[in-house]
Amino acid sequence: MERKKASDYPQELLDLFHEYQHGDMDRRTFIDRLGKFATGGLTAMAIFESLTPNYAWAQQVPPDDKRIKVGYETVQSPAGNGSIKGYLARPAKNGKRPVVLVIHENRGLNPYIEDVARRLALANFIAFAPDGLTSVGGYPGNEEKAAAAFRTVDGKKMTEDFVAAARWLKTRSDSTGKLGAVGFCFGGGMVNQLAVLLGKDLNAGVAFYGRQAGAADVPRISAPLLLQYAGSDERLNAGIAAYEAALKANNKVYTVHMYDGKQHGFHNDTTPRYDEASAKLAWTRTLEFFNKYLR
Repeated sequence: MERKKASDYPQELLDLFHEYQHGDMDRRTFIDRLGKFATGGLTAMAIFESLTPNYAWAQQVPPDDKRIKVGYETVQSPAGNGSIKGYLARPAKNGKRPVVLVIHENRGLNPYIEDVARRLALANFIAFAPDGLTSVGGYPGNEEKAAAAFRTVDGKKMTEDFVAAARWLKTRSDSTGKLGAVGFCFGGGMVNQLAVLLGKDLNAGVAFYGRQAGAADVPRISAPLLLQYAGSDERLNAGIAAYEAALKANNKVYTVHMYDGKQHGFHNDTTPRYDEASAKLAWTRTLEFFNKYLR
C-alpha cells in the first residue's frame, strides 16, 4: 500500500480517526462518518484501510540484529494482575547499563513498541516494554482487537503492573540502578503517573503526547521530565498550562517541546500521522535526555 502522510488528509478526518482510536466511537460509526470524505472513486473502506497501522513500515531495527539480544520476560506483579509479560532488548555485549521502561499506546505491545525497545538497545540501554494486555491474553496481533481488549483491563491493576515492571527492571543484575521511562499516548500519561508513584526511584521520564499528572500530585515527582506534544492535539494540550504551573511552583526539572502542526501519534511510524522530521528530532532529544540523566 502506498504510504500516505497526514497532510494528505483533512484535519477533520484525522480528528475522527483520533476519536476512533481512543474508543470514543465504534468501527461502524467511524466508517459511516468517513463516507463524507469518500470522493473521486475512493470508498470509506479504502480510507479506513489507509489509516490502519502498517507494521512493515515500523521496523528500523530487525529483531535478529547481531548488535542486540531480545526476548520475552515475565515479571511478577502481586499488587496488579499477578504478572506482566514484556519484551526485553539489550546490547549484545554484556555489562551494566542504564535501563528504560517503554510504555505502549492504548493498544498493547505491538511491533512498533518492540522496535522502539530495540532502538534503545542500539543506543546502549537495556529496554523493557511490558504488555498491559497480559491479563487478557496479551497483544492479539490486531489493532482493533487490541484497543477493545485494552478497555477491559482494570486500570488500577495495570498501573501496578507497570510499577512492578519498573522496579524489576531497575534492580536487575545488569542494571546500573538508573531508571528511565518513555511512553506514547496512554504510555506518555503513564510516564507522568510513574513519576508520581515511583518518586526518587525514577531518574528520568519522557512523555510523548501523554496526559498530565494532577497538580496535587506534582510535589511527589522527583525525576526530570521531557514532555513532547503535538500541536494539533488540542484536547490533550489543554492540560499543559496547569501542569507546567505546578511543575514550576514545585521547582521540578522539566522541558516542554511542542511540535507545531503535527498530529497526536507523530512518532508512530506505522500510520499516516507519522511525521519523519519531528519523530527524528523528538527521538534525538529523548536519547540526549536519557544520556544526560541516566549515565
